[in-house]
Amino acid sequence: MADEAKWYVIHTYSGYENTVSAAIMKAAENRRMQDLIQEVRIPMETVVEHTDAGEKTVERKVFPGYVLVKMVLTDESWHLVRNCRGATGFVGAGGKAVPLTEQEILDLGVEHREVVVGYDVGDTVKIVDGPLEGFLGTVDELEPEKDLVRVVVSMFGRETPVDLELDQVEPVKND
Repeated sequence: MADEAKWYVIHTYSGYENTVSAAIMKAAENRRMQDLIQEVRIPMETVVEHTDAGEKTVERKVFPGYVLVKMVLTDESWHLVRNCRGATGFVGAGGKAVPLTEQEILDLGVEHREVVVGYDVGDTVKIVDGPLEGFLGTVDELEPEKDLVRVVVSMFGRETPVDLELDQVEPVKND
């Protein structure tokens, strides 16, 4: 069942995000529905505020009034979430819960896909996706936390740096 779990957005009364989050997890635990409702998150960001007293680092909700829930949507799980105190409903069209897309999940930073990098700076790699597919190049820079790799490719007799995602290149095997 875990493969069917998707991220949904729950609308809450303003200021009730923590209450709703705790209530959903408690209700899922009490009803032994942890297999259906797996995780609840409130997207937060760390911000430096400048006040008269100086700088202060604070955690702030990215989307006040919203909670993210990773769950398998069934009638039972829908009712559990919908009937939590402070929750006003699912975000979606016509009262139907619409799951977040893969890209939205990545953009929100809810889940991080992990790409195992089998190459390092200076290695020769082959571009396996995108407009330069099939080209060979040398890794110039690696930024795994940003999912970026800069590859220097020889085009028209000139060395050209190209920024790609980590999974768009693969190491060239020297057999």
